Parts: sequence; structure tokens; C-alpha cells
Amino acid sequence: MRIAQLANFIGPASGGMKTAVAALGQGYVAAGVERLLVVPGPVDSVERTALGDVVQVRAPRVGGGYRLIVEPWRVTEVLERFAPTSVELSDKLTLLPVTRWARRRGVGTVLFSHEQLSDMFAMRSGFDTGARASIALLNRVLVRSFDSVVVTSSYAESEFARVAASAGCPVRRVPLGVDLETFHPEPLRPGAARDARDDDVLRLVHVGRLSREKSPHLAVATAVELHRRGVPVRLDVYGEGPHLDELVEVAGRAPVTFHGFVADREELRARVAAADVALSVCPGETFGLAVLEALACGTPVVTADRGGARELVDVTSGAWAAPYPAALADAVLDLAARPRHHLRASARRRAERFEWQTSVDRMLAVHAEVAGLARVA
Repeated sequence: MRIAQLANFIGPASGGMKTAVAALGQGYVAAGVERLLVVPGPVDSVERTALGDVVQVRAPRVGGGYRLIVEPWRVTEVLERFAPTSVELSDKLTLLPVTRWARRRGVGTVLFSHEQLSDMFAMRSGFDTGARASIALLNRVLVRSFDSVVVTSSYAESEFARVAASAGCPVRRVPLGVDLETFHPEPLRPGAARDARDDDVLRLVHVGRLSREKSPHLAVATAVELHRRGVPVRLDVYGEGPHLDELVEVAGRAPVTFHGFVADREELRARVAAADVALSVCPGETFGLAVLEALACGTPVVTADRGGARELVDVTSGAWAAPYPAALADAVLDLAARPRHHLRASARRRAERFEWQTSVDRMLAVHAEVAGLARVA
């Protein structure tokens, strides 16, 4: 197989998407697939790598450090030279003409749906129903344009199930994985008591982009609610984004520290592993790599009671509640009252159920299906 991955709308804080594209690409190459990656950038360039060619297509900035390819014909020129057997797109809008090119040439197409547009738009704009009709129309166009749609959770699948069935487009659920070697718990110090604490401060952590559709405001407001109740608490926030000033205002005098983006993965791992509870509370998250990374570090997670992230957490590794500060604060306190060492061991075991190799194998099967090849074992 020859797989082309097209990753549009890439920016400095799109960590989850970059991680998924890179992990899948690495798995494709390890399976003997020829792989091409096309991304937007400041200039046109081609880089030869061990994981296949990376073609950067000149694209304008569209805010927040992001770039977006707005000339799809330039992408099809790249694809003409590579001659893929299938194309994997994570873009639902500007690169849609690529699917028409692929259909004319008998090339399979896979939409990797990493967001639910209706909920994402509602959280970003504050308007819930205004764009739902337009988004429903777009989804009908998408399922008629692609040979297969891949989603990462039951929550994400719900957006496509009905329209995909009417169009005869298969929807495949492929949960993502986590790097279990990079993200791991802190080793227990020899002779240290398993539940020993240096202080009585409840240490919370939130990792993610600081933009409204990721709900960092809700995580900060949860810490503020705990502080209001007189709970000794500290929240460390790792990430950057356009709403930092708003979040600082929400935090007020509560002990919330904004550290910015941490590029060093080992440093981030250590900070997450040192926390008592990770807050990943976005009710519109279609998957939640930050959830898995926290669990892999042995840090239990509190999340919203809806959305894809909820599907990653069970009663042994975390807790969930309605997406309101008071309810989430209650969940944090319930979780913090449990034996710490049992929670940490259970969190790690939960993460170990999500290996990247499983995700890669399922994606290869989807690509083989749309390319008309024998199904990959």
C-alpha cells in the first residue's frame, strides 16, 4: 500500500492531532507501507525522512499560529507524483476537492474525524443551535465524498451514524493509543510509604490548548470552586492558546499557575505524574489523548460525564460528573478520598489497554478496504 496522510490546520498547539498522525505514520512504515505526509507551512519544501517524505505546502496563517492549506489543487499535484493507493484526510472543509480527484483515479479515501463539528462550534461560539442545520448538511456531503469515515469514540460516531448509513458509507471506530514508554508513573522511592505526602495540598493538573472548545475555563473554575470551599488545592495548567487572559481572570486569587506549553515530553510526564488528579473535563472531546497520557502516568482523571473522554475512564481509574464546576469539584474530592496507590496502579492498567499498535492495525485494515486490497490481518 501507498498511504498519503493529509494533515491540514496545523499549529503549535495542535499536539493531539500531531501525535496521532505521527504515531499512525510510524506504524504504517513499520508495516511496510510507503507513506507520504502533506502539511501546511510557510514555504514549499520536501523533507526525506525515515518515515517517508514530508511535503510542506505553502499556506497562510489563519490565527493562533495555525496555517491552513486553501489551494487544494496544490495538494493534488503532490498526490499525482506520489500515486497513493489511499488518502487519509483529517480536514473536513478546504481539502474536500481532493476526494473528487481521488475518486476519478480510483484512489481510496478515508476521513479521520477528530472532532464533532456541532459541539465544537457550539463551545467555541457560544451558539448551540444556529449552525446545526449547516453542519448536518456538511456531514451528508462528507459521507458521500469519502469511501470510509474513521471515528475514535462512540460519541464521535453519533454524529455520522444516521447520515452514513443512508449514504452507504462505512463508519469505523478506531480508538487511539498512548505512548506507554514515554508516559509512565514516577517510580516509588525505596522505603517510602505508598500513601506518604509531602503536604496536604490537593495537586491538580490540566494539559491542553487554552481555547474555548477545549473547556480549560471549566477546569480552572473547578479549582476555584475547591478553593472557595476551603480545600487546600493547587492547579498547574500546561498549554497555550488565545484565551489565556480570560483564564487568568477566571482563576482570580485561587492557586492556579499557568506554565505555558511544555515541549519536553519527559518534563511534562514528570509534572503530570506528580499530580494527584488530572482535570480533562471537556464535554465535547471526541477522544482525549491527554486523558490517556495522564492515566499512563498513573494519575487518575476527572472528566465530564459526556463526550469521548468519558469513554476512556472507568470507576477504577477516575471519576466523572456533569460539566459544571460544583459537580466536578465533588468528583475530585470523591476521587481524592480513595487510596492513592490503588488509584495510580489502576490508572496505569487502564492506559495499557490502549496501545498504538492496535490503532495502527485497525487503520491499515481500513486503508486496505478502501483501496480494494485484501484485508490486512
